[in-house]
Amino acid sequence: MTPILGTIASQISGHLATTSYQSIATTTLSATTAYIEFASIPATFRNLQIRGIAQGSGGGAVLATFNSDTSSNYSNHSLYGDGGAIGAQGSASTSNINICRNGGISTTANTFSGFVIDILDYTNTNKYKTTRALNGQDLNGSGKFNLESGNWRNTAAINTIRLTHNGSGFTQYTSFALYGIVGA
Repeated sequence: MTPILGTIASQISGHLATTSYQSIATTTLSATTAYIEFASIPATFRNLQIRGIAQGSGGGAVLATFNSDTSSNYSNHSLYGDGGAIGAQGSASTSNINICRNGGISTTANTFSGFVIDILDYTNTNKYKTTRALNGQDLNGSGKFNLESGNWRNTAAINTIRLTHNGSGFTQYTSFALYGIVGA
């Protein structure tokens, strides 16, 4: 029976919707900057994804806000580890979403943290917006890893995303790219 099940399972992928990533915008910093912003985001995609590499000047976290809303209607959940310790954290009624908790962004010279941030159903006006983020850095045996989720308790379609480094700013060569996801 195993060969039959394997044959049937291998045919399933031919019947599923495909996903396509389309580049919307990319930014690479030429100097230290407190934040980056993606504005005028088209409403033609199902989900959004931000991919990036970042380095921070000084400690701090990477924070996200949508549509210039800094009221206390965001919430966050985080799982993190550094090879020696693990932890979990959550917060409600905050003015932003934590994309990377304190210490998760590299401050080491010539070392950048990697990010993948998904923003689900960003145009759906019948539900709140949900994010998930994966980020980390390696420092030759030490480093950090974060798995973050967030919620923006607002039904408005997202048309502006601001990523802020709440330390001394993102350093030169930090780069973020915004993609629209078509399909499932």
